[in-house]
Amino acid sequence: MIKKFITKDSGVRQDYKSGMRRDTQDGKPRYDLILGLESKYDLLTRWAELMTRGMNKYGYRNWELANSEEELIRFKASAFRHFIQWFKGMEDEDHAAAVLFNINAVEFLKEKLQDGTQG
Repeated sequence: MIKKFITKDSGVRQDYKSGMRRDTQDGKPRYDLILGLESKYDLLTRWAELMTRGMNKYGYRNWELANSEEELIRFKASAFRHFIQWFKGMEDEDHAAAVLFNINAVEFLKEKLQDGTQG
């Protein structure tokens, strides 16, 4: 079955001097606001760099193989440990990026377990 997509429409337009017209951004997530475009050290970039190091160490998207409550608990424990290390100001690893990774892994695995999918 081919999924048919729709184009959402708020009914409100923003007009530009050039003549371009777009739907408004009101009420829509602004992902561009989480990027530190003026710095290569923004958290999203650091998270991507952490993921690259993890891929090199464990394999491409290896973490997505997790499929048990035991692994869910492991991700949560790691998130909390890295949060405490970040909170204490430890800089031996990128603890902030590790917190993001582990929370993302928990949310991914929770959905996977709820759906009953195995990857």
